Amino acid sequence: MRLAVRLTPRGGRDAADGWGQDGEGRAYLKVRVSAAPVDGAANDALIAFLAKSLRWPRSGIRIVSGETARLKLVEIADLGDEEIARAFGSPP
Repeated sequence: MRLAVRLTPRGGRDAADGWGQDGEGRAYLKVRVSAAPVDGAANDALIAFLAKSLRWPRSGIRIVSGETARLKLVEIADLGDEEIARAFGSPP
């Protein structure tokens, strides 16, 4: 499964802030992490947060695009929509 995520580094805490939509109506998960965007720390914190929230191994989660951008595309191996909805609610 591929999941669009809008990441806010230095967000004060590691948490999901619900769902948003881009200008074309595509859903993305809003996530904040306390880590700064230095040397990949915020990306690492994002992967750790998703793994913990989804109860999924970190090795099964990777950022496939947007490593230096706020909007990222994350690939999560063998994960279904039900697990995403259970952890973060259903996307709009």
